Amino acid sequence: MQTWIQALSWLNFSFLLKGLAVTIFISVISIVLSFILGSVLGIIRYSKIKFISAIVGFVIDLVRNLPLLLIIFFTYFGLPNFGLRPGAITSAIIAMTIFESSMLAEIVRSGIQSVAVGQMEGARSTGMSFVQALWHIVLPQAYRHMIPTIIGQFVALIKDTSLATIIVVPELMQHAQVVYGQNANYIVPMFAALTLLYFIICFSLSMAGSYLHRHMAN
Repeated sequence: MQTWIQALSWLNFSFLLKGLAVTIFISVISIVLSFILGSVLGIIRYSKIKFISAIVGFVIDLVRNLPLLLIIFFTYFGLPNFGLRPGAITSAIIAMTIFESSMLAEIVRSGIQSVAVGQMEGARSTGMSFVQALWHIVLPQAYRHMIPTIIGQFVALIKDTSLATIIVVPELMQHAQVVYGQNANYIVPMFAALTLLYFIICFSLSMAGSYLHRHMAN
């Protein structure tokens, strides 16, 4: 019991909270960017634009079948070879955005395809252009259906931020490693604290997604 009290002292726990703030920062930025980019890529795939859709589809399939850890390594260690030198946090955000965008692109494409074809045809028959029909009629219905899946993907993204510890991003997992690196007896208390903090964040996001889904369904 004494070990748990020492491991979870205010000094150590406040240090974990600083790492949690970095985790939240990376997650929020990555979520916003990947949602925008993933939506654009998913619409391009759905639109079947000559050559462009095929190229986008190939890139998406390539990224989706790569380990996120490999993408993180490439952004941090590979980009400097091309004259770009992002910091650890920026590299993590770039890697997360690239990986999650490819996942969301397929979710968006499938969501749009789940909307009845008659919705697009009906909108076009009223004089709307393809873009207008997509924006005003199809996408609102598609996103309503996609909310649970998208939220699930965002929850996975938050948990995946722990992989950024490999490039020494000062996020939650890395700070926990620093703490139990001082004393091996702190490992179990630290992982218990990590479990609680990750659960609070991910469960809160899941609940918010459920509320949003119910609200939009009404």
